[in-house]
Amino acid sequence: MDSRKHPDEAESGRRFRPDIEGLRAVAIVAVLLCHAGVPFLAGGYVGVDVFFVISGFLITRLLVGELDRTGTISLRGFYARRAKRLLPLSAVLLASVGVLSMILLSPLRNTEVAGDIIASALYVANWHFAAQSVDYFAQGLEPSPVLHLWSLAIEEQFYVVWPGLMLAVTWFRRRRGRSVRPALWVALAAILVGSLVYGIVLTNERPPFAYFSTFARAWELGLGAALALVGTVVLPRRAAAVLGWAGVAAIVYASFAFNGETMFPGTAALVPTLGAAALILSGTALAAGKGGVTGMRAGAGWVLSLAPVRYVGRISYSWYLWHWPFIVFAAAIWGPRLSVAAGLAAVAASWVPTQLTHTLIEDPVRRAPALRRLPNRAIALGLACTLVAVGVGIVLRDSQPTVRLAKLSDVPGAAALVDQPVPQETATALRPNPLRARADRSRGFYSGCLVGIEGTNSNKCLFGDPNGDRTLILFGDSHAMQYFPALEELAEIHHWRLIELTKAECPPEELEVRSMVEDREYSQCDIWRQSALERIEKGDEKVTVVMSGDTVYVPYGPNGEELAGKEAAEAMEAGYLRTLNRIEAAGPRTVVIRDTPASSQDVPSCVSEDIEHLKRCAFTRPREWDREYDVRAAKAHPSTHLIDLDAEICPGEVCRAVIGNALVYRDKSHLTATFARTLEPMIEADFREAGLL
Repeated sequence: MDSRKHPDEAESGRRFRPDIEGLRAVAIVAVLLCHAGVPFLAGGYVGVDVFFVISGFLITRLLVGELDRTGTISLRGFYARRAKRLLPLSAVLLASVGVLSMILLSPLRNTEVAGDIIASALYVANWHFAAQSVDYFAQGLEPSPVLHLWSLAIEEQFYVVWPGLMLAVTWFRRRRGRSVRPALWVALAAILVGSLVYGIVLTNERPPFAYFSTFARAWELGLGAALALVGTVVLPRRAAAVLGWAGVAAIVYASFAFNGETMFPGTAALVPTLGAAALILSGTALAAGKGGVTGMRAGAGWVLSLAPVRYVGRISYSWYLWHWPFIVFAAAIWGPRLSVAAGLAAVAASWVPTQLTHTLIEDPVRRAPALRRLPNRAIALGLACTLVAVGVGIVLRDSQPTVRLAKLSDVPGAAALVDQPVPQETATALRPNPLRARADRSRGFYSGCLVGIEGTNSNKCLFGDPNGDRTLILFGDSHAMQYFPALEELAEIHHWRLIELTKAECPPEELEVRSMVEDREYSQCDIWRQSALERIEKGDEKVTVVMSGDTVYVPYGPNGEELAGKEAAEAMEAGYLRTLNRIEAAGPRTVVIRDTPASSQDVPSCVSEDIEHLKRCAFTRPREWDREYDVRAAKAHPSTHLIDLDAEICPGEVCRAVIGNALVYRDKSHLTATFARTLEPMIEADFREAGLL
């Protein structure tokens, strides 16, 4: 058996635990296979939770050992160890991601990855990605090559707080001549209970945000810390062995039984974390007895201590860092839907830089005698690595090619179709700049008129002529909001009032739907819709309601079951008709704008990559019966006028990326405000045809 101690454990004076190194192997293998797309290991993401428990245990054991030996905790020494352990390798990883992004990704994606790199270098990646997880307009974007670094950010944020809290408790208690351990237990119990309860509540309400939240995850590290505070555990050897195998069973069960639909972390996270805790506790009990952890061949600790298993555990940090960028870049080369074989090949290929950087960087730096003797050097090295990584992000962001912004007078948009029978092949200037396309939204959006996921009431949101004798009401989700620029111009031309009633991922049809962002039932949508309809019902025949919405929602059936396919489309069509009938009964006229066709690729990203070959960013207009229920409902309702703008967006059945120097889409399915504004003459012609002018 390799008797070399982990550097942290050597400095703590504690005995090396080979079983924990083996447990790291279990965790990393689960994560690797899950991310590679192995279908029966869809729950392998729980390996991260196992890492949290291990980290909480080892770091707290180190701190408690130092406290027992010296009576205090050296924060300088602690952060020096963290710096030399984590930052050199992560800086190399982030620099490599920056270089590979420059080579393999589009300029738009590079600007986004640059922000991800900076957030990762500053260890706030989890909050950075949490904000994206609840941003409706960030849905559908390709995953970041540094997305996996959210977990390291949580660990480091915990370590910013926990050692200082332990030191403060020690100082406070000893000033009063009282025992320190009980106070540490109280502080840890507060973290454990508070974080666990918060995590369960947040998972039920906002699962994506909870997944990245430090406050919802801190209890997992706290659980490991509690195991360290327990100290020596006395258990019969057979009981300890049984406990160890029960822990293995819990982790394996979670890896096989959980999937993307599991409400996680929440109570589900108790399964793998308690499993990891059981394994650690089992090893602690065996380590205190004759023969140590490896002395009982029937125990899980003996298996985990085998040389091949420990090898995988030893390189687990490096492999965790490298595997995910390889998967993301493989998808950039071979297409977003990697096969399992391709995913496994990417993971296997990532072993090469894993082994190289582990041997040449990770081990030498953390074992360097000079850095151990002089903590300030280790801290300085860590700061230098952080600055290098931040610099990589800044350079990546600032080195992207610029696209000249076209003057408004040179952007006819949809009006250019008369002179553009074939898709525009190239452009010397565009509006908006593809690198800034995400921000090209309407005045209504920036006025706060798109209600967020949690909101249930719209603001006043009055535009146009407030004294106008006719009123337009724009009603629906973000796919309705995208037409605001055209309707605002129409209202200003005819001196009408314009009211915007829109809510993120909340369609106008009266039917319960699933929130795609929050991945749960969406009661706030039902409340908001009811409030909006009551506001609409106060109108009369001088009010015209313009409805539109995305058509990819998952509706619920009468018994709360999720509907799909034809059944879902029929339910959504019926819901659309209920809304139209309700508005008609109140007096206002109704107009339905057909949902926009969606691209399979991010259009601005494609355009930013090669403005000289715009045709490759175009796509054939999809024909999907189950996504055309809005058209069927509008045609079935005699007093409703249907506006179909597909001929302007997809002339000749080809949906264009650029029309009249206007970038058409700002993502895969939303129109830019610039292009939408050029649709005003077409919408006005439809209003005239329907007798609404």
